[in-house]
Amino acid sequence: MALSLDDIAFLRSERASQLLAAHADCDISAGNTLSLLTSLRQSLSVAEASAVLTTLRLRKTAVSKFPRFASDMLFTEAALQQASHPQTRRYRAGLVASHMVLDVCCGIGGDSLALAAAGKAVLGLDIDPIRIAIARHNAAAAGLSAVFEVADAAGPLPQGYSCIFFDPGRRDLQGKRIRHVEHYQPPLSLARAWKADEIIVKLSPAVDLRQLAAYGGQVEFISAKGQLIEALLWLHRPSSAPRATLLTDGGAFHLRRGAPASIEITSPKTWLFEPDPAVLRAGLVQDLAQALNAAMIDESIAYLTMDARAETAWGRYWKALDWMPFQLKRLRRHLVEHGVGRVTVKKRGFVMTPEELIARLRLRAGAEERVLVMTRHLGKPIAIICEPV
Repeated sequence: MALSLDDIAFLRSERASQLLAAHADCDISAGNTLSLLTSLRQSLSVAEASAVLTTLRLRKTAVSKFPRFASDMLFTEAALQQASHPQTRRYRAGLVASHMVLDVCCGIGGDSLALAAAGKAVLGLDIDPIRIAIARHNAAAAGLSAVFEVADAAGPLPQGYSCIFFDPGRRDLQGKRIRHVEHYQPPLSLARAWKADEIIVKLSPAVDLRQLAAYGGQVEFISAKGQLIEALLWLHRPSSAPRATLLTDGGAFHLRRGAPASIEITSPKTWLFEPDPAVLRAGLVQDLAQALNAAMIDESIAYLTMDARAETAWGRYWKALDWMPFQLKRLRRHLVEHGVGRVTVKKRGFVMTPEELIARLRLRAGAEERVLVMTRHLGKPIAIICEPV
């Protein structure tokens, strides 16, 4: 259901607030929809009941992105999908040096509120009056001071803001991902005409770096808890290779391009290391290998290997018990001989799907469990048998 301005006005009313609070813990599954709507229709119109049900569902979904205030906020489904991860909101807000910040394409206000919480004076702009109405409500719900206005990013921007944060739409009207930065809504090129000391653009983590060659600046790929969650373009930073940022409960770790180094290619050693996805997207696998004094098992495969573990947050380790050139019968015989009845398959540079391999292994009901890393060494397929985590 798409919310209207009338729906938002109703949802902000005392009557709707009471109903939303009363039903906050109710069953909103598909199987209970009819029963819940019937109950709501006893005191509400069809439009009002639908708005309440939609809000109940979105609030439950929003807890991961707005853990503190989701139960009091308003959303649209599309705007919630585009809203930033809470760790990246806080991280970015902490990096912004300017006091006066313009949030262009602010949506439902998530980034504006993070900036306001960091003590910035924020003006959020969006062309959609519904999202602006929601952003105003969300600021009030969070008890934060941020101003929101309806405005077209393609028109003249307000003056006096030394930092501009730009979050263009990356999905079309059908919800499909937009792949090219010049097809973003509005296009990335709009930012090149803006005047500010800092211009920060939120991009798709899957952005094609070749599309950014003409912009200069620096691209930053950001991950948290093993997931690549955001890419940023810092337009006014000196042009440089992309950097990787890992957000943890203890703070932020950064990895940058270092001096060129020759990384040894070896067979798997005691430990197999899987780099964080931000390292992969930033093209820094060899830089991480150098930092960890690790080797690679193939020049085109993003696994590292070493005899001794190095303490790092930049990925995860697997203890390699054995490895062999891939031959299905030999691998199956090895697993059966070691009493292995369950395997988890990871693959990189290996043609067979995990499901196909497991089916073809036809393992018996052994008590042991292993992780099979199916990959390549010196261009040829291999199987690395690892302890489960």
